[in-house]
Amino acid sequence: MTQTTTAVAPVPAKAGTRQAPRRDRSPERPKAAIGVLTYVWLTLAAIVLLFPVLMTVVGGFLPEGQLVRQPPGLASGTYSFDNYVAAWKQTVVPLLPAFTNSLFVGVLIMLGHLVTSCLAAYAIVFVRMPLRKPVFWLFMATIMVPYEAIVVPNALFVRSMGIENSQWSLVLPFLANGFGVFLMRQAFRQFPEELRQAALIDGAGHLRFLFTIVLPATRPSLTALAVWSFLQGWNMYFWPLIISSSNNSMNTLQTAVFALKANGNGTQQALVLAGVTITLVPTLLLVIFGQRWLVRGFMAGAVK
Repeated sequence: MTQTTTAVAPVPAKAGTRQAPRRDRSPERPKAAIGVLTYVWLTLAAIVLLFPVLMTVVGGFLPEGQLVRQPPGLASGTYSFDNYVAAWKQTVVPLLPAFTNSLFVGVLIMLGHLVTSCLAAYAIVFVRMPLRKPVFWLFMATIMVPYEAIVVPNALFVRSMGIENSQWSLVLPFLANGFGVFLMRQAFRQFPEELRQAALIDGAGHLRFLFTIVLPATRPSLTALAVWSFLQGWNMYFWPLIISSSNNSMNTLQTAVFALKANGNGTQQALVLAGVTITLVPTLLLVIFGQRWLVRGFMAGAVK
């Protein structure tokens, strides 16, 4: 007696339905754990890095007695604007003229960098002239010179011009910068040469082509250069300290806060912290609101 076996045919899947593949979810758990640990680590690092800034800002609201005690009364202290008002209105080292000088220095250095960098970068990229590359590398070489190496030549130059006791001595040696030329040159190189030839055929000169076509299309780089240049002028400390040592009316905010600390002999720490916070406000505002333009401007020309 023979046994017959029948093969069972597989049931065909219905049209329009797909069998969901099995997923092994075990690798997702280590990735999630790594992500959580990364955020925890970044949060702790941010707290450590931002604690001095927080201590500076909050310390300006505390009375002197609560600030100098150990530990400082950050949580249970009495907060008020008295230190900020006293720092702004005190007459020993007035901060209002220093604020005006810092604003003057930052704005003029920003305008000088924008004008000189755009014109120099345009000449290097679009003007057919001999030795274009050596000229560009000469600009790049100025970036490698340490700041301390040019202080004495700049001081001698300002003294020879006879402007050592004026506000122009604070900005005249810094109206041009090699980094600005490099940044704008990288942005201008994105324009094809055919566009310049077409504008030339239409009768557009160099200045018209620069101001009507090139600059409007490179606004991220212009904004990044403007913010960076203003911060360079606003945070300048070493040069104003040297050039304005004999004239208190030329103090910037940085040198004024230093003088305020020296006059207080370390007994007015809350007042000094309030003055430092006043100097930080424009910097923080520019970084917070201009961060997007800074990133876009510095990345322009890096990736085609």
